[in-house]
Amino acid sequence: MALDPNSLKPYSQLPLEFDHRPSLSGEDFLVTDSNRNAVAWLDKWPDWPSPALAVHGPAGCGKTHLSKVFMARSGAREMSLASLADTDLPQLLESARAFIIENADTALTPGLEVNLLHFYNLARETDRTLLFTARQAPSRWKVGLKDLRSRLNAVTAVAIGEPDDALIGALLVKLFADRQLRIEPDVLPFMVSRMERSFEAARQLVARADEMAMAERRNITLPLIRRVLQQSEHSTQ
Repeated sequence: MALDPNSLKPYSQLPLEFDHRPSLSGEDFLVTDSNRNAVAWLDKWPDWPSPALAVHGPAGCGKTHLSKVFMARSGAREMSLASLADTDLPQLLESARAFIIENADTALTPGLEVNLLHFYNLARETDRTLLFTARQAPSRWKVGLKDLRSRLNAVTAVAIGEPDDALIGALLVKLFADRQLRIEPDVLPFMVSRMERSFEAARQLVARADEMAMAERRNITLPLIRRVLQQSEHSTQ
């Protein structure tokens, strides 16, 4: 669904200036200062200075969404580190020019280090590229294998920050519009100033607001959103 800039006018008190990037897979990816650098690096593919690029940042910042955008654009295949040992790697590398390994830092256990080293070396030799997503930059991953540490230190790393007000606000507009929900003008800035800064939190809050509004047969008002946020806070305590 394309976002209509005119739909943002009631929320002009928020700095909702962003680029709209179709993801080619039916969703929209919103580009703001928090992720602009990462998007620019992915746009450079396949002309990366190293065989791999690592996009890292906190949970909920949009790494997975961005990897899906990259997958749709490049035809990349997603792989798990655990599956590499049982995969015919030369045959696999013939199937795509790029590969994605999500949550690489948490998935990389000592028993899988050799798998990743072998895959990285073959990708480099066959002019393939790897996209990692992770919480931390590769230089901070816990790695005991010396050769793999050397490879990871050379990986280009780009950070995504926590979603800023512009991104969260635009995402909320999209989520409410997807559900064909009308909201009062003061709802959006109230939510942005008080909610957790993550994509998942935005989705959950909009879903709860929709459920509550339907159950009570009322519009999305500030008092309703206040109760939704209070319920969310209690559920996480």
